[in-house]
Amino acid sequence: MRSGIIDRYKALPKQVKASVWFLICSFLQRGISVLTTPIFTRLLSTAEYGSYNVFYSWLGIVTLFVSLNLYAGVFGQGLVKFDKERTVFASSLQGLTVTLVFAWTVIYLIFRDFWNNLFSLTTVQMLAMLLLVWTSAIFGFWATEQRVKLSYVKLVVVTLVVSVAKPVIGIIFVVNADDKVTARILGIALVELLCYFGLFVSQMLRGKKFFSARFWKYAVLFNLPLIPHYLSQTVLGSADRIMIEGMVGESEAGIYSLAYSISMIMTLFNTALGYTIGPWAYQKIKDRKAKYIEPIGYTSLVMIACVNILLIVFAPEIIAVFAPPSYHAAIWVIPPVAMSVYFIFAYDLFSQVEFYFEKTKLIMIASVVAALMNILLNYIFIPQYGYVAAGYTTLFCYIVYAFCHYIFMRKICKDYMEGVQIYSRRKLLLLTVIFLTAGFMFMLTYNYIIVRYVLILGLCLATFIKRKMILENLKIILQSRQKEK
Repeated sequence: MRSGIIDRYKALPKQVKASVWFLICSFLQRGISVLTTPIFTRLLSTAEYGSYNVFYSWLGIVTLFVSLNLYAGVFGQGLVKFDKERTVFASSLQGLTVTLVFAWTVIYLIFRDFWNNLFSLTTVQMLAMLLLVWTSAIFGFWATEQRVKLSYVKLVVVTLVVSVAKPVIGIIFVVNADDKVTARILGIALVELLCYFGLFVSQMLRGKKFFSARFWKYAVLFNLPLIPHYLSQTVLGSADRIMIEGMVGESEAGIYSLAYSISMIMTLFNTALGYTIGPWAYQKIKDRKAKYIEPIGYTSLVMIACVNILLIVFAPEIIAVFAPPSYHAAIWVIPPVAMSVYFIFAYDLFSQVEFYFEKTKLIMIASVVAALMNILLNYIFIPQYGYVAAGYTTLFCYIVYAFCHYIFMRKICKDYMEGVQIYSRRKLLLLTVIFLTAGFMFMLTYNYIIVRYVLILGLCLATFIKRKMILENLKIILQSRQKEK
């Protein structure tokens, strides 16, 4: 049996093997981070854990302005567009990123007190942030190049080494430090610098081009219009933690961050299904067979709904494993944030049509609307109802986000697909209402353990009874890319 599996794997096309291993890389990065969370929640107080997560929230925002996210979007397209000058393009964009980081570092040092007060960070933490902007860009450039070349072995090795080294070095630094937040940050910065600097040197030596006016101009003009979209997505995913720290406190930010991080683990399933369905859906749209997407979309939504319901059902037990009793209140944040993951996946399904017809302005509009709404609602409700309110503002904003993309998708279908609509409003609404009702119902049983376990038993029995149908649906997803070729 083992040899049969190996033979089937060897027979797979290189593109399929690469897709599998790229997905494994994503699971390694998230998985190892998740497995080590119980260690850090016990080494750090809720306030320290909150400060660390707020640092990373600021890092996501600062990265956009400092590096312009050059390793996302424009770089992948440029590697294909300038395939004969690929190494030169890569080294020149590395050079541009170094220049941007250096310039912003000078600006920071000149106005150091202003920036420290603005972010509520120390000088060491701010310098570490700028270093992490650079090192993450190095890896982003290199990893994208590996994906384009379908060179997955090196990527898996580097990902595994870094994913293991970060928590190991982090634990050593935190245990032996008084300022545990800074120690955790410096541990990550050190690992990335040591592991990624060689990748930077490698790309620079192969390309031998630090400055290219043509490539620098192309990259900046391509990515600048996308900054509002990238910023909106980052704000939508991180503004709540920053605002909780400022309006309520560091401990509350820590409790919320734990619940948010655990809930967002489920986006791994979004990624896995997206890798499978995305290219297949584009082909169906191209072949004018868009209606074949509908049953696959519903099946995928049901699967995403089920895994997130499982997370909601066992939230008290999961929090107990991941953190000490001081974090117990995080159970009340998990349900709304976990439900948000469902709407994130729904957005992915709807946006496939937008991306295919290159309606990026519509994508940007939805992102900006959701992000601004998130900030406004947090500003109104966090002071009144505490950090738990941020979970519900997140859920509401992702509902609006998915709804906007659904409306845009219907318009595009009407204008460019001869009026063929992929999804039924009635079916989507029914599925969504059932999902939300089940999620809130299980949340209401958190203080009634017997009732909750009776409902869990009923859920298990229903799953067992419907096991054949579930397995058939799984086969539909796995075989979706082969059925209509």
